[in-house]
Amino acid sequence: QVQLVESGGGLVQAGGSLRLSCAASGRSFSTYSMAWFRQAPGKEREFVAAITWSRISTSYADSVKGRFTISRDNAKNMVYLQMDSLKPEDTAVYYCAAGRATIRYFWECDYWGRGTQVTVSS
Repeated sequence: QVQLVESGGGLVQAGGSLRLSCAASGRSFSTYSMAWFRQAPGKEREFVAAITWSRISTSYADSVKGRFTISRDNAKNMVYLQMDSLKPEDTAVYYCAAGRATIRYFWECDYWGRGTQVTVSS
């Protein structure tokens, strides 16, 4: 069992930065792949970034590649999403998720956080 709690969302101007954090509970955290998804009003939940348990492999949606960076600290049971050069279209609720295998789609995730709101003003 893994419980996830996101933090770090807020309101930022276009071009600014935010760092999202995800605190995980559960002794098996280090064995899970972790990911960030987002959902804007009226849109489906979409993949943002993922990282394997070993931190060797990361993947990103094309829309955030080069602007966002996912990382994890297994000793602290934490996952981070550094978001730079933010755009208004990045506005969404951001969710932290955990899964046993490589994550690219929401159905590959076993556990979800409640989300944190990110709003980017133009």
